[in-house]
Amino acid sequence: MHKPIYISLVIEKKLVISIRNSTMAAVILAALMVTMAAGSCQGVVHKVGGESGWTNINITSDFYSKWIASKDFNVGDVLLFHYNNKFHNLVRVNHRNFNSCNTTDPYFTRSSGNDSFVIPRTGHFYFLCGVPGHCQAGQKLDVRVLDAPSPSSGRAPAPAPSKTSGSSSSCYGGWISWRLLPAAAAAAFALY
Repeated sequence: MHKPIYISLVIEKKLVISIRNSTMAAVILAALMVTMAAGSCQGVVHKVGGESGWTNINITSDFYSKWIASKDFNVGDVLLFHYNNKFHNLVRVNHRNFNSCNTTDPYFTRSSGNDSFVIPRTGHFYFLCGVPGHCQAGQKLDVRVLDAPSPSSGRAPAPAPSKTSGSSSSCYGGWISWRLLPAAAAAAFALY
């Protein structure tokens, strides 16, 4: 006789479901593993400015507009801003403030020197350095986000996470696992 398997599914500190039946527990466990595997992908990781990073040193005023021209951005992609936080920062602003290099009323200001931004939706996202004179010298970035890629877009799996230079490709859909987890558990329960 098999020993019973017990599974308790807790999401955000709330008990969602507790199962003491071995067969049902196995079905739920299989469903959870499938949804977590489906969600192990992430968007493309873009190191802003490539090897130069987020700086105004030894770059031309059109450096970031040239860098971004060769990139495609999609929902779920990650922008990595690497910079010396003694000399630079990262400010996300609206279109009007981007054009005038104005840092008043920003969406956010970051100054860690190693900041990331996960693209949440389509549209434009505007970033600049808030240190006086840096934006005017070209340290600003207008990211235009395209529609989500189709499954046939050919985005390849990501290389090891330690590789952050330039851009690294990975599959789309990192949001899948936690959004589908309750549905997978309910479906498995209904099938039982």
